[in-house]
Amino acid sequence: MASPLFPDLSELAQQGSYEVFSFESPRKAISQLKKTPPDIVLGEFVYGYGNNYAGVNVSNLDVFLYSLQKYAPEAKIIVLVEKEERQYVDKLAELFTLADILQLPVSSDKLIKSLAQ
Repeated sequence: MASPLFPDLSELAQQGSYEVFSFESPRKAISQLKKTPPDIVLGEFVYGYGNNYAGVNVSNLDVFLYSLQKYAPEAKIIVLVEKEERQYVDKLAELFTLADILQLPVSSDKLIKSLAQ
């Protein structure tokens, strides 16, 4: 589930710029990924403190991003992260090519600029 800091994407969807999909679990996101490969992925990073993430995976995004490599290898990945966890995103960037890393809360202007790059 996205944090309250996650940006509201309804304005972008209403402008017709993007079709927005939102998922409560990686399993549901991967299922949709297989049906409709995305051009852009906007994911909220949560570091795995002392649990399975810290051993096998860095964060909540790893499993989805590995699937993304298979089903949509050209997809642009933008990661949103809270200030306290920003230091850990570099570990994820060692595994995957990230187009941008934005600190939450992120302004609409900054998000639109990142999407346009």
